[in-house]
Amino acid sequence: MDIAPHWAALGLATLAGLSIPLGAWLAVWRVNVLPAWLGSELRHGVIAFGAGALLAAVALVLLPEGSARLAAAPAIGWFLAGGIGFALVDRAIAARGGKAAQFLAMMMDYLPEAMALGALITGDMPTAVLVAALIALQNLPEGFNAMREMRQGGDHGPPLGLFFLMVPLGPIAACIGLLLPPTYDPVTGAVMMLASGGIIYLMFQDIAPEVPLENTMLPPFGAILGFGVGLAGHLLI
Repeated sequence: MDIAPHWAALGLATLAGLSIPLGAWLAVWRVNVLPAWLGSELRHGVIAFGAGALLAAVALVLLPEGSARLAAAPAIGWFLAGGIGFALVDRAIAARGGKAAQFLAMMMDYLPEAMALGALITGDMPTAVLVAALIALQNLPEGFNAMREMRQGGDHGPPLGLFFLMVPLGPIAACIGLLLPPTYDPVTGAVMMLASGGIIYLMFQDIAPEVPLENTMLPPFGAILGFGVGLAGHLLI
């Protein structure tokens, strides 16, 4: 058995995942170093960039890869189930006073895309490398936004170690995507469609309302730039 694809899947997914704790660390560093006015504009811009990158992930990776593995009716059904399911999860978290929408969006993006990365390793290595780069670019602002959200209201938030613990989940998901036989493609597709529905819900319920900032164009341009990065990776494949 050729073990090279396994090492490639582990390595690419790990490198992509390491940008999660890096983004979280930047959020902590921003609070301690950057002036308040710059912090405000930067914060909104990074949230917008993360939203654009999430939208790119859904439009260019999760929906195409997920729908290719399912018939139309199940694909739509799993997408709607993802939106409804994560609406209920988000409501339950909010009722308990939690602040985890950005964190949920990050993990719903990271793990299904890592599965897609693993599935692409053996058949299309250049595409897998570009998907890994796209995941890394998305994880950086998402880690930043998740840590910032969890520290709102003067909370100390979670330790950076929590974000490091998320890194190994990507290689595990990539290996699952690599090792699952073609008969399990509908399962992989269902996971991707579920994640897509959940991400879309969280974007419009929790993430997009955090973007607007008066008298500056940085946030909307951040969203455009984030989606543009994803689009560039898709068009370069």
